[in-house]
Amino acid sequence: MSTIAISPTGTASFPDGGGHWWVYLQYALGLRDLGFRVLWVERCTETAELDRARAILSYFDFTREDVLLYEVVPGHEAGPEGANINWLSTDHRSAETTIAGCEALLNFDYDAPGSVVSSARRSALIDIDPGLMQTWWAKGEISPPDHDYWFTIGETVGTSEAMFPHCGVNWIRIRPSVHLPSWPMIDGPGNNRFTTVTSWWGREWLSLGDGTVLDNNKRAAFLAYLDLPNKVAANLELAAYFGEADPTVDEVTSKTAGGDSDDVAALLANGWKLARSRVVAADPNQYRRYIQTSTGEFSCVKASCQLFANAWVSDRTLCYLASGRPVLTEHTGPSDLLDGGQGLLRFNSIDEATNALEEVKANYQLHSHAARSLAEEHFSAAANLARIVDTVTSQPPPKTPTP
Repeated sequence: MSTIAISPTGTASFPDGGGHWWVYLQYALGLRDLGFRVLWVERCTETAELDRARAILSYFDFTREDVLLYEVVPGHEAGPEGANINWLSTDHRSAETTIAGCEALLNFDYDAPGSVVSSARRSALIDIDPGLMQTWWAKGEISPPDHDYWFTIGETVGTSEAMFPHCGVNWIRIRPSVHLPSWPMIDGPGNNRFTTVTSWWGREWLSLGDGTVLDNNKRAAFLAYLDLPNKVAANLELAAYFGEADPTVDEVTSKTAGGDSDDVAALLANGWKLARSRVVAADPNQYRRYIQTSTGEFSCVKASCQLFANAWVSDRTLCYLASGRPVLTEHTGPSDLLDGGQGLLRFNSIDEATNALEEVKANYQLHSHAARSLAEEHFSAAANLARIVDTVTSQPPPKTPTP
């Protein structure tokens, strides 16, 4: 059996982020469907909870030998490009030998050490933050090592329509993926709630070339739709990481929301239902259950997605679609895949959001089956990964364009 390594980022340091695990599990499980053994190679931080991370991965049939975790620290054996790597689950030589034996390394960690990436026979970076990733790179906020291939889920990345730099590499455009067997179609309208799982504050500010600073937090996006529950007969629920005055209390109220108390009071006063992400999505299975028992998704997007018009669609949204849960999400630019108007409806204003919610409620079965069809036709992990693997294993790396 051939082996492919994937290099996720941030799961071991955020083990309670059930949705974050699924970003990478979609790819890992899709590769398994193609007959590959999959290695999980991850850079960890001092906040990593390694035992919990291994336990979560073991549920998805990763053995201890399949999980290679490391940290970058001073005073340890340096790799060929100078990074000091301390392997936490094996010794340095065994780790490099194991990775070198893989068909390829699919890397999601933009700041992965070059010594780890170069250990692989072939390497490919997977950009899942189109526009943002290139902006971070151009500003020197990240420093991706050399890769043989550069993939992106952005429809405009590397084209003349992109509103951001291509950073001197030849981008190969792919589609984001959902592992359809893990997200089966669910019949019926669910619990009569349109939900989403999101952050609230992420300390995300984007400096633009003209000196202005963009508030790129989800908070700003959702507050623009604060009055929406008053305009439509639908239950809207946000599962987010709100502040906590007492971490032992799960209910979200203005008294339990710590520094977010004013925002929470405003949301509740306008009819929003609130939940804590750490409660409803504490692991991959709880996250899946929360999505599949929902009626659909209502979500806003970060300001950068609108600024860059990158036609971005979230990995979370794909989970709703695959489950037959219609999605209503803020517009992120023209897209051949996302503008069909059935199963996934996009909006630019509170009036458009109201109309979209009313349309889905009135024709729920139509939009439910259209959602699943959209996922099957365009976002199947097995189909998309077959193209990636074929490119990486049988085609020469593309020539680098002039920066």
